This record gives sequence, structure tokens and C-alpha cells, in this order.
Amino acid sequence: MDHREFFSQFRYLSEKPGIGGRIKVQPEDFIVVEEPLPSIFEGRKHAIFLLKKRGWDTMAAVKEIAKRAGISYREVGFAGTKDRHAVTYQYISVPADAKKKVEGVQIRDIELTFVSYGRFIKLGHLLGNRFRIIVRDVDERAFHRTREIVRELREKGGFPNYFGYQRFGERRVTNHLIGKLLLRGDFEGAARLFLGAHEGGMEGDEARGHFWETGDVDRALEEFPNFLRYERAMLHRYKETGSWKKAFLSLPLPIMRIFIHAYQSYLFNLYLSRRIEEGIPLNEALIGDIVVQVRGGVPYRDRTYRVTETNIDFVNEKIRRGQAMVSGPLFGFAMRRASGLPGRLEEELLEEEGITLDTFRRLPKPMAEPGGRRELLIRPLGMTYGYIPGTGMCFRFFLPKGVYATSVLREIMKDH
Repeated sequence: MDHREFFSQFRYLSEKPGIGGRIKVQPEDFIVVEEPLPSIFEGRKHAIFLLKKRGWDTMAAVKEIAKRAGISYREVGFAGTKDRHAVTYQYISVPADAKKKVEGVQIRDIELTFVSYGRFIKLGHLLGNRFRIIVRDVDERAFHRTREIVRELREKGGFPNYFGYQRFGERRVTNHLIGKLLLRGDFEGAARLFLGAHEGGMEGDEARGHFWETGDVDRALEEFPNFLRYERAMLHRYKETGSWKKAFLSLPLPIMRIFIHAYQSYLFNLYLSRRIEEGIPLNEALIGDIVVQVRGGVPYRDRTYRVTETNIDFVNEKIRRGQAMVSGPLFGFAMRRASGLPGRLEEELLEEEGITLDTFRRLPKPMAEPGGRRELLIRPLGMTYGYIPGTGMCFRFFLPKGVYATSVLREIMKDH
């Protein structure tokens, strides 16, 4: 299954025809600049570098930098993962005494610039990202179509805040399926999918196919190329322990949690799509909805409150002023649940999937997921766009952390 087929199950909000086109034809067509939390520059225990990369995913770049600098990759902090098919700018932290070693690192398509001293950067230590994106293979009519779509979506409160395709796997759309198997405690099935699923045409697919057919771990260790480092680490750990559960737990925590987060994201996308399909408003709260507070266009997902008969008018006035947004579920054991009609939709999804919120608590401790809430609509800040003859449409905007530019573009392009 490719990304277009996967996303075809999620509804568009705009009824206008899209502009078509292609993104990421060249890495320079997709530029991402991270806006960090100012607090990362407090302290002296770590050196903060600006990392510019082209054609690298964040984790691979971090591991290569650490290897060249002679430090553990776990000592390198970063706020979020950035797209591989792009030119991206983000901040990383390393121990202060490793500053000179990191300054001496030279890697193709990676630039490191010392910025200042500060603190260890953890996942989530950012405000959001600024984007400059080129959509190619469109003509001048794309400008007018874009204007119509943007006008319609502004009237409806924004763009659907779907998790983008990166969440589910760039090459293989399997992350959410692996997460579901892990939640069910089927570590062997999850391992078979992680190691063996293949689409064909990519390096390593033949080896994956052999493992899918045979489950032969020794043969897989002989055939899996070295760049499949996580897969090889899992195979080695399984040989040592005979346990697929222990093999999964040997992976770096950010990698392990990707699968659970992907399944959460899939369920959120389904909820949002069904709300659109059933004509339930996204920019107007119903009794039972959970709304998140918004300040300066940025949602604060840890500050939520329930809509009741007594506060519904007050809440909807705050939504109209851009001070609150209706949210959907990121299922987990501590998630604040909706009630009423929105709550019924949440419950139906859980029943269809055969899980409960407590299922997320029964995961191995490092993977247990408390869950939370996520706003249903995206409101890009400072959005501008224009047609460049001979190139295509150019878009510029800012998005809060955890929001995907590809979800904004999907609604405009319609076929991506």
C-alpha cells in the first residue's frame, strides 16, 4: 500500500478541486526551519549547534554525528524529527566537553554551526516550524484554485489536522499496524511485519521477502544490509534471548515508541475523518467535546476543558475568537475522554479496534502511552503563496509543533 492509497480513506474538508502537482522533487523544494523554545539556551552544560541537513533523517544524522565525534548518540539531544526529503534546520545539544569534537565533524550534506551553550534538548522542546515549499507541475490556474480552497477552509475554521504520511512510514506504510500488534501483545507478529514487510524495488527488499516467507533469523542476519541497523540489532537480540519482546525493547526508545504513536495517529485520523463524514462541526464545540486553549495561535494541549450545557456558549465564543479549539482523541490510559456525541464516536472506534484505554497501560513500561488530546483543525500562521512561472506554486507558513505541512498541502493538492 502506498501513501496515496492509505490516505484515500481519510476525508477532505474542502469541496473545491485541488491543484495537483508534486512536492519534494528536489530537497530544496521543501525547506523546514525549526523555532526552538528559548529555554534551550539556558545553562552551560551542553553545547547547542544548528544542524542543517539535506537528504538525511534526523535519527540517522544524529547517530552519524555521534559516531564521528566519538560520543554516544544518546548524549545528543534534539526537539523533533525532520523530513529526509528536504533541507532542514534544527537545533541539537551535545555535552559541553564534546564541542570541539563536534565542530571537527565533516559529513556530506550535513552542516553544524555552534550557536551557544545551553541545556540538553528533549523531544518537544520547540514552538514549531517554518516552511517554504514548492509544488511543481502546476500552471498559473493553481493560484486561483488555491485562493478558493484557502477561502473555503478559513470559513470552516482551518485545515484538517491529520497526521502526515511520515508518521506511518516513509517507505512502508506499516508503523501503525506494528503498533496495533504490540498493543495486543503479539511481539512475534509485530517483528515479522517490521522485519519482513516489503513493497519491492528498494534495497533490502529481497532479504525482507525471504524473512517474510521463512522467518529464518540466521539467513536474515546474512542477507540484511548493514544500513538496516535497527532490524539487525533486533535480530541479534532475538538470537541472544529467543524473545521478540526483548528484541523490541532493545531498540532506542524513540524508535520503539514510533509504532505506538503511529497507531494513535491512525485512530485520530479516523476520528477526524468520521467527524467530517457525519457532518459534525470541527470549528464549533458540541456538548461533551473537549477543547484545548490557544494562545497566539499556538494550542496548549495540556490545558483542556469539557463543554457542558452551562458553558457551551462561552466556549464557542472563545473558539470564534481563536482562543480555543475543538480536540480529538490521542488514545491512551490517561486521556481525557469526551462524552455525548463526540464521546460516542470515540467509543465506537475503540470497540471496532478491540481495545480499551487501559490497553495502552499494559504495554512494557517504556512504551506505555498516557495519551492526550489534539486539535482537529490547523491554522497555518503567516500563510502566503504565489505562482512562480516555470517553477510552480510557492507556499510559506508557520505550524505549531506536531503539525504536518503535508496535511496542509494535501487539502490544496487533493491528489497527494
